[in-house]
Amino acid sequence: MSACGGANPDAFISSANVFLSKNDAKSASIQIKNALQVKPDSPEARYLYGVILLTGGDAVASEVELRKALTLNYSFDLVVPKIAASLVAQGQYKKLIDEFSQSKLTAPIAQADFYTSVSVAHAGLGNVALAEAALQTALKVDQAYFPAQIARVRQKASSGAFDDALSAVDAMLLKSPLEVEAWQLKGDIFIYGKRSTAEGLQAYRRAVEVKKDFLPAHFAILSLLLQQSDRTGSEKQIEQLKKISPNHPQTLYLEAQLAFLKKDAKTARAVLQKILKSASSNPLIYQLAGAVELQNNSLNQAEVYLARAIQIAPGLLAARRFLVTDYLQLGQPDKALATLQAAAIKGELPAELNSVAGEVYLQNGDLKTAETYFAKASQQDPRDPRKRTALALAQLMKGDVATAFDALEGIAESDNGVTADLALITAHLARGEFDKALLAVDKFEKKQPNNPLSEDLRGRTQLALQDVAAARKSFEKALSIEPNYFPAVASLARLDLDAKKPEIAKSRLEKFRVGNPKDVRGLLALAALSISAGAPVDETTALVRKAITANVTHPAPRIVLVDLLLRAKDFKQASSAAQDAVATIPDNPDLLDALGRAQQASGELHQAIATFNKLAVLRSNSPQPYMRLAEAHMAAKNPAAAEQSLRKSLEIKPDLLEAQRRLAMLHYAAEKFDDASAIAQQVQKQRPRQAVGFVIEGDINAAQRKWAPAAAAYRAGLGRESSAEATMKLITVLGSLGKAAEAAEAEKLGANWVKEHPRDMIFVQFLADDALGRKDYAAAEKNYAAVIKAVPNAAAYNNLAWVTAKLKKGGALAFAAKANELAPNQPAFIDTLATLLADNQKYDEAIELHRKAAALEPSNAFLKLNLAATYIKAGDKKSAKTELDSLAELGKSFPAQAEVTALQKTL
Repeated sequence: MSACGGANPDAFISSANVFLSKNDAKSASIQIKNALQVKPDSPEARYLYGVILLTGGDAVASEVELRKALTLNYSFDLVVPKIAASLVAQGQYKKLIDEFSQSKLTAPIAQADFYTSVSVAHAGLGNVALAEAALQTALKVDQAYFPAQIARVRQKASSGAFDDALSAVDAMLLKSPLEVEAWQLKGDIFIYGKRSTAEGLQAYRRAVEVKKDFLPAHFAILSLLLQQSDRTGSEKQIEQLKKISPNHPQTLYLEAQLAFLKKDAKTARAVLQKILKSASSNPLIYQLAGAVELQNNSLNQAEVYLARAIQIAPGLLAARRFLVTDYLQLGQPDKALATLQAAAIKGELPAELNSVAGEVYLQNGDLKTAETYFAKASQQDPRDPRKRTALALAQLMKGDVATAFDALEGIAESDNGVTADLALITAHLARGEFDKALLAVDKFEKKQPNNPLSEDLRGRTQLALQDVAAARKSFEKALSIEPNYFPAVASLARLDLDAKKPEIAKSRLEKFRVGNPKDVRGLLALAALSISAGAPVDETTALVRKAITANVTHPAPRIVLVDLLLRAKDFKQASSAAQDAVATIPDNPDLLDALGRAQQASGELHQAIATFNKLAVLRSNSPQPYMRLAEAHMAAKNPAAAEQSLRKSLEIKPDLLEAQRRLAMLHYAAEKFDDASAIAQQVQKQRPRQAVGFVIEGDINAAQRKWAPAAAAYRAGLGRESSAEATMKLITVLGSLGKAAEAAEAEKLGANWVKEHPRDMIFVQFLADDALGRKDYAAAEKNYAAVIKAVPNAAAYNNLAWVTAKLKKGGALAFAAKANELAPNQPAFIDTLATLLADNQKYDEAIELHRKAAALEPSNAFLKLNLAATYIKAGDKKSAKTELDSLAELGKSFPAQAEVTALQKTL
């Protein structure tokens, strides 16, 4: 009505200025809006409205109004400093520097205001020198300019000089006790520098007493109360805020936080919906929204919000932790793992994620890494069950078993959370204490009866106890809780394969894939099934490529493809696939690692070294890139560079055993035996209770054929700990001494180990291989038979077939056929079967299999030698001559030329 009546906009502006002089921003805002209704293009009204919005904390809307004022040619000196302040309030430091840093202002107060904002922006970007220069300019123009003085004190505090900063701010307040920004700064120093909540809160409350509508202090007070879970105090504070600025985004955000604390999902969602549209670039809003949905088990919606939060701010650890937890509850540990690994900086996870990392690796079946991360979790707060759990696991890894398990069990009993339960289960499984693990699983299930992980863990433990029927029931129960729980699907598929039902396994995995088309695990599992069935490489790679298409930004299937092509010795395709992966997902350390390995395998050694050097930059705190570099340098026949890389890895981790062993090998390969021995002695000092340092010493002596000193070193290692490696190496060295007493000692060592470790089939297979090497076929037969009885093992079946034939016993062909059934398309196993068929005068079958083996591994000349021998037995001297002539052309590069010559003489 007034607009239509020709109201004067200048009168409204004049009235607004009066209200502003009285600190009545609300009334001033009403008058400015009236002025803009009459005259929307009023530059002064736009400017004043922008200032009011900035003072009220709405920096985004303020910037919009101020830019309109600038476009309408309002005073440059007045507008630009306020735009700069609005950009600082939004954290848009680079935008301020890029757009306005060269601005020329004339009025001293405008210069002081502007350069203070520029200083804050430079500081925010980490440009300390430029921040100091801008601040000096501001104070030079106006030494008494209070915001610049505040910025100077903030600089002191940010450098860690908290006491000096407090003294400075107290001096300011002594002169000007009503400066609310100084009280706010004092509170900030106490909270973030001195870690004194009570004194910080007192300073914030003093700011509010001075200026009742000073929003920054109100927000700080409420944030502190929420952190302390002070519901009563928080409710009182939020009511005050609502009276002052009910629709301010920060007010709404803190109101939603309070509702989240009270587990009032309805209120939290309603409030968040008010600000989600207007705060589309604020990751904290999405983080809180995701946390609310996660708290109320709305897992899919939680994923949407949390993924958006870390898309905007990848360094937002709370959002990442929530998202990882969400994926675990969704039964998607692969996504949880990928989300977790994306937070790694130079190969290391932030400490805040260590506890959840333990849970992630546990659900992915990596018990060793899970235990490591549980033990890494920060121990700063001994009252936190997660931190107490980490301390207990650290004690366990140090060998204090009784104390550690007592602590874990106590935490699991007293804490409603499940971190300690999972850590306890992991520790028992790692130690082979399966009955205790099952009891711990039972307690975990009582806490979370609807979590399929409990049944999955129970099934895994039952498998370790070789109770397949019970394990199958547990995995099926996990799927009854969550039909898309992939770990249980995968475990049941493995059981189907073991039961010789590959079609059922395939059908099970296909069903999961169809129901979860973007989940790469189903396709990767089908690819693994294809590999185990001996399918052609093209068929398997096609499945993996489908997984890549289903989720182009997921690194896992790309790594699988590279590894698959490397195993197939298709190095060119492996390198191409790795290049494509790195182009699609740049700077992913795992993909760079795959690229470097592919380049090295294909002979592109300079490129591999360059790739591993790039990996070393990305993972500067990790020794692994330098280990890769050492391998590449060795392949390039540059042992000096390899040694340098190994030493760099040891600078990062001085007790890295793998690097120490390789460096020792490098030394004794160069006949630097004293240097190699020095490394062995260093390992012995670092690991006085372990055998490994003495094993390295024994290896150095064995390399020089000093059998007695080698045996003494291995015995010394066994005096420190029971070690399968030391035992096996001692048995080998005793055999090399060739004396009856040593042979008896070796036999006793083997028997004692098997008695004490009856399930250690790797050791039994070693005994079988050792006996085979000594041509003790009876002992070899006995041990290979024990291996295949315990575990279906293709290599053991293959060797048992050979030994049985040597003993002239029946069943050799059946054993060889079984080896090929368990591991199809393995050239060595095919060759054994072919040789036995030839011995049984089944020449056509034998020749066909020999040819197949040679085609699968054309670089293996021994396979061609065996084929030639079978041709001779079959009377096909022409074909034999062709093969033998090609082998003869290899000259000294083929070590079996004497056999080639002997066979040629029979033609």
